[in-house]
Amino acid sequence: MAAAPASLTIRMFNVGFGDCFLLTFNYARGPRHMLVDFGSMAAPRRGRKKDYMLRVAQAIKEICGKKLHVVVATHRHRDHISGFSTGTGTGEIIAQLNPDVVIQPWTEDPQARARALTARSSVYTRGKSGPDNMTAHFLGSLEDMHGVAGAVTRFADREELAGKQTREQLRFLGSDNLRNESAVRNLMRMGRNGKACYVNAGMKLNILPGVKCTVLGPPTLQQSDEIRSQRSRDPGEFWQFRNFWASQSLALGASPETCAGPSAPKAAGAAQPPPSVRWFINQSRQVRADQMLGLVRDLDDVMNNTSVILLLEVGKQKILLPGDAQIENWSYALSKPHWQKLLADVNLYKVGHHGSRNATPKRLWRLFKHTGDGPDPQRIQTLCSTLSGKHGAVKSGTEVPRRLLLEELKAKSTFTSSEESEDNFCTVTTITL
Repeated sequence: MAAAPASLTIRMFNVGFGDCFLLTFNYARGPRHMLVDFGSMAAPRRGRKKDYMLRVAQAIKEICGKKLHVVVATHRHRDHISGFSTGTGTGEIIAQLNPDVVIQPWTEDPQARARALTARSSVYTRGKSGPDNMTAHFLGSLEDMHGVAGAVTRFADREELAGKQTREQLRFLGSDNLRNESAVRNLMRMGRNGKACYVNAGMKLNILPGVKCTVLGPPTLQQSDEIRSQRSRDPGEFWQFRNFWASQSLALGASPETCAGPSAPKAAGAAQPPPSVRWFINQSRQVRADQMLGLVRDLDDVMNNTSVILLLEVGKQKILLPGDAQIENWSYALSKPHWQKLLADVNLYKVGHHGSRNATPKRLWRLFKHTGDGPDPQRIQTLCSTLSGKHGAVKSGTEVPRRLLLEELKAKSTFTSSEESEDNFCTVTTITL
């Protein structure tokens, strides 16, 4: 057995709106590398944009040499796994590094998904209750969401149906929830070539010498079924309130065509409705578009709540990596007194979901001992990979990153943002263990 590492280097690559963290554990006999997510939905604002993901992949290869020891894909959103896609060179580069272990949430287990889809369509299971049937329906619903996401992106391309800002949000969120099949298949292949770990809350992983790895989420539905639903308001946990009336009125089965509202005649010479009627038609279209935006935000939240949450303990240091986990995922871990105690002295926190309002529950933030304005030599470090102006809106209090949360992070932690860093390509944090 190799000795415990002497230090840890964390590289946060600026992939725009996405996550890509390379953790290098420095042992006496040489480094070992752990890649946590590699995806993007929007390019960084500065620097070379056309091939930025390829440049990141090449940098990872240069740092790792010929070996990447662990890959973590926290969940299947595009902004976390698109870099694993093949056909553009990025996924091929990562696969060539032959990871020993590939960690994904239990919801990505191909055998479980296949069983779920079969069970859900079985006459035998219809109307049945129980944990197995609940899991089958949940996993089947995750597959259905990709179809809804595809419909949403098609809807967003119809310029006459909504305002520009609404269409941009629909296109962004819809695209993020597409299947990402190429990346998913590549991750599965890498797992088969090494060891695939489909994890749930409570598991302990032996992935690197001298590194304790505890999985805090996601829970299975038998452990907690909160990940199946989302809270629209929670003043005790969220960093804001949100008006969520619109999303509740749109049925899941509605198609983009039926959501568009009445269409004004466009044929040459056709009679045009009077201005008051045209105003009503436009308003109806915008309301329907807003309703669909609320729905696709719900879908986005469900997938976020399948995120892997990892707590790494190395020497006296604790590193918390929660992906995009939101309050429903966190609720299970935060209900366990022994995990609350474990989380209290976290030294480095990867800010959840790019700094969104509901991915850093106030209950979690209050657990951290090393926050505050004083000269704490162990003051918690926070890393936020984000790009403002792409997700949510300031006027509705859904902007990512959320301003109120950023103010708290900057005031009470040693805060680093990929967007605000001087180095537009990569920020480096070194921890002595």
